[in-house]
Amino acid sequence: MTQSTSAADHLAADRFSNPDPDNRRPAGPGLAARLSEAYLTVRNETERRAAPLSPEDQVVQSMPDASPAKWHRAHTTWFFEQFLLGPHCPDYRPFDPDYAFLFNSYYVSAGPRHARAERGHLTRPGAAEVTAYRRHVDAAVLQFFNDAGADKLAEIAALIEVGLNHEQQHQELMLTDILHAFAQNPLYPAYDPVWTPPASARGGDAWCELKEGIHSIGHAASTFHFDNEKPAHRALVGPVKLARHLVTNREWLAFIDDGGYRTPTLWLMDGFAKASAEEWDAPGHWHNIDGAWHVMSLGGLLPLDPDAPVMHVSYYEADAFARWRGKHLPTEMEWEVAARAGLLDDAFGIVWQWTRSAYAPYPGYRAIEGALGEYNGKFMVNQLVLRGSSLATPQGHSRVTYRNFFYPHHRWQFTGLRLADYGD
Repeated sequence: MTQSTSAADHLAADRFSNPDPDNRRPAGPGLAARLSEAYLTVRNETERRAAPLSPEDQVVQSMPDASPAKWHRAHTTWFFEQFLLGPHCPDYRPFDPDYAFLFNSYYVSAGPRHARAERGHLTRPGAAEVTAYRRHVDAAVLQFFNDAGADKLAEIAALIEVGLNHEQQHQELMLTDILHAFAQNPLYPAYDPVWTPPASARGGDAWCELKEGIHSIGHAASTFHFDNEKPAHRALVGPVKLARHLVTNREWLAFIDDGGYRTPTLWLMDGFAKASAEEWDAPGHWHNIDGAWHVMSLGGLLPLDPDAPVMHVSYYEADAFARWRGKHLPTEMEWEVAARAGLLDDAFGIVWQWTRSAYAPYPGYRAIEGALGEYNGKFMVNQLVLRGSSLATPQGHSRVTYRNFFYPHHRWQFTGLRLADYGD
């Protein structure tokens, strides 16, 4: 297989193979140690996030878009077994030959797979067996790092970086998916009883102005990036004003009270049909209990903080709210220029922010060759870009060029918005 070479061509992994910013330092004897440390850090974080969950918690799949926590743990392990150990360790034997079918996600080139919507049916293997699977693969990977020479490690370092970032994406999904599952439970259990929501956002009508100009968009550095962040290119941006602050629950309550969910002229046709069919009258995980709004959170059901950023809203809702305010959603290029300049408050670490940009390839984009080419490119249609990161995003997994993407009706993620003003 050629995935590792192709990945290295497209996805730099300088913290492993070329730690200096000028790419002058060759791989050395410390590479195995750096790979091992990074690998264990990410793998242990997955287990830390799974630790509060019972075996029963780990098997539930609350909707087709979500996956059981046990499946996330196994799938991220399969990734290293499939793309690292299989091609590069001739003596490696899979933990269980059936797992490739059970825990492949959407890599058609890697073989057949169990249906996504039926992952919750997999009561076997159990959570303990998945733990054993993870330990088996971890031991083999660490042994490979120890035994392979520096040249071989430098060759596959970018592949490791892809796998670790892939696992970090699933770490976020583990939290959003279990939150959705717990939200279906009438007891509203807490994932973490001592969890507290992110600090309240600063509200108000503070705006930053982007004058008309041509700006560089996309990832131009040699540090890690996904292929959908490249090639870097020039784009005309502005004139536009972007809200410095995220939209808050207090602002959203005004939208609700003004009949925002019942006013079809505010909505895209598909959005109003979706909202009507599913009887949306508030963001996801909101509950009106005896006239007071509450929100289902990782800490269980909590009273709504009016000054906190609104979250769990779909693109359709975000677009309707912007229209209600007489504003717009920003493009992803506008967001990137403003965030790069440090003009946006709470750009990272609270909610992913919807943009009105379609998830499409940048000019000159080429997907990675081989099965890893299915990672991003084949999803570049019918979805919208979100920028920033959320409270569930693992540390070190956000950057100004990161392009998240979801379908416009999705709202189980930690998704929010900020507004744009074109003076119209």
